[in-house]
Amino acid sequence: MYESSDLRKGLKIVIDGDPYIVTDFQFSKPGKGQALYRCKLKNMVTGYTMDRTYRSGEKFEPANLDEAHMQYLYKDSDGYHFMDTRTYNQVRVTEDHVGDAKNFLSENMEVDVLFFQDTPIDISLPIFVELRVAKAAPGVRGDTATGATKPVTLDTGYELQVPLFIEEGEVLKIDTRTGQYVERAKK
Repeated sequence: MYESSDLRKGLKIVIDGDPYIVTDFQFSKPGKGQALYRCKLKNMVTGYTMDRTYRSGEKFEPANLDEAHMQYLYKDSDGYHFMDTRTYNQVRVTEDHVGDAKNFLSENMEVDVLFFQDTPIDISLPIFVELRVAKAAPGVRGDTATGATKPVTLDTGYELQVPLFIEEGEVLKIDTRTGQYVERAKK
């Protein structure tokens, strides 16, 4: 069990049967009385955020989260399907839980899937992924001293800005944290 003095940013706890992560934390000690712990909490299942204040001595149950290394298989009308690389069990993750990661998922990509009570609630992508350019407008020549860019569409449907020299069919290295172009992939 955690106590209120253990509360820190990134800590995962259970409140009313749902897993929450502490996204912001402030400690205050008024002149009289108990210390106060002000937290901003995010529900890891629904994404709902709330503010709560706790007094010293309150107890919290740690969130029992499991993580499995899985391979992305395909997407259909039910959601995104992943396979555990050790047991070959398959799970479906809803589009809400996949979130912005859908922009970078390609078949056979290895990801980490987070489970709460055997239900998948989140996926973690590698920091860098390599994706092919499906559609690229021709670069317009001109003032390139300012680092001119053009829009391209990747094979996942994600659109981003890249330098003018990038052409259709090239493989790019993308940072999944920011969604930005890093460099051409090494051949």
